[in-house]
Amino acid sequence: MEDREPGHQDHDLIPDATEEVKSMAKQGLDHPSTKPVLVGAAIGAVAGGILPVITWPIGLVAGAGIALYKRLRP
Repeated sequence: MEDREPGHQDHDLIPDATEEVKSMAKQGLDHPSTKPVLVGAAIGAVAGGILPVITWPIGLVAGAGIALYKRLRP
């Protein structure tokens, strides 16, 4: 077996996400990632409100996280 790390791991995700969130905070709704992340957060909050185990704040964070990840790694 090879000693290389698998090619699917992405070690630059956290720095990229940090930069994206900082840019979104500075530019507000003018940043191209802000609206999709807000839509993802809203969808997650609604889903969290509907599901019996997950509350809406957890759904909101999860939805925003998934949308941000999709913006960073399409």
